[in-house]
Amino acid sequence: MSLRVHVDIVSAEEEIFSGETEFGVFPGEAGELGIYPQHSQLITRLKPGTVRLKVPDSDDHEMIYVSGGILEVQPSMITVLADTAIRAADLDEAKAVEAKRSAEEALKNRSALADYATAEAELAQAIAQLQAIKKLRNRGSIAAS
Repeated sequence: MSLRVHVDIVSAEEEIFSGETEFGVFPGEAGELGIYPQHSQLITRLKPGTVRLKVPDSDDHEMIYVSGGILEVQPSMITVLADTAIRAADLDEAKAVEAKRSAEEALKNRSALADYATAEAELAQAIAQLQAIKKLRNRGSIAAS
């Protein structure tokens, strides 16, 4: 039996994942973080991106989009407190494409610094959602829209 670590991923709306994994990959601000059981303790911010969790006794990975948040790692437990978390298979590609287009338009027509920062954040989230969809599609889990 391989080592396992318990992972909880929660957002303001709901608990998205709670279970054992063999390892996880998380979108840290400075790059992706690969976390295995017995990892040293850390806490860091997450950027928009895809969390990939290796499901025990399966070739599959659980993929979850997070729009940002906090990652806390303990030797036997990993916790993600996400602003928004959505199972990658539940992402709406058309909605993400429209959000990306809208954010790009807002960046072109910026009128205030606050609007610009909001548009940049929305663009980063839309791009991260589209990347999660692309990863799923490459894995063969969803059909092209």
